[in-house]
Amino acid sequence: MVARFDESRVFVPMPSKDSDPPKPAGFSEAPHYHGHRERLRERFRDVGADALSDYELLEMVLFRALPRRDVKPLAKILIGKFGSFAEVVHAPTARLLEVSGLGEAAITEVKLIAAAASRVAKGQLKQRTILSSWTSVIEYCRSSMAFADKEQFRILFLDKRNQLIADELQQVGTIDHTPVYPREVVKRALELSATAIIMVHNHPSGDPTPSTADIQMTKTIVGIASPLGISVHDHIIVGKNGHASLKGLRLM
Repeated sequence: MVARFDESRVFVPMPSKDSDPPKPAGFSEAPHYHGHRERLRERFRDVGADALSDYELLEMVLFRALPRRDVKPLAKILIGKFGSFAEVVHAPTARLLEVSGLGEAAITEVKLIAAAASRVAKGQLKQRTILSSWTSVIEYCRSSMAFADKEQFRILFLDKRNQLIADELQQVGTIDHTPVYPREVVKRALELSATAIIMVHNHPSGDPTPSTADIQMTKTIVGIASPLGISVHDHIIVGKNGHASLKGLRLM
């Protein structure tokens, strides 16, 4: 009897999205990958991040997740699609998954950078009096919210020394609207014994210009909070193109 080979029963494992293509026996990684990576690392160590372009910095983020691949083309594709290093690391996971060659392990490395930036900025706020470190306030708000794909409404609650008591994300809305309930905002401030608040929300469009609704909502909250001894220091709007302060614009 002649044995027959049943191809239908052969199992061929499929590589994951993060996996590099299978290499033939005896294959070694192309030397230019190693040389290029080491040159980037040396430049980063010797001169700092300012010496690297956005795509080069992104390459370094991807090195660990994709150790046997030339990640320069992928980094350039990501910058081209999203616009900048900051916009890549803050991009929604669902949109990052749309990019061919970028799997879950690489996305985890990318999102870790965003989380680290936000944690550092928040730590700087906690160590200082809010009103004496306005730059830190803006940096934290932008790193936390400016690149989100939906509107978010955040409140920083302060004590009588203008130090941070709590930082709370109150609402998440749609691409162009977040429901805000003024009495709930003031109620929460009273629960935390806060004497002042700073309101923050983002405009996913990128343009931080206050809308008529933004201005009216701010005035309503000020009107409820003021008789109760709660100051509204500012309402900041952030977007990828910058930020706007309603107080600075004399709109509150």
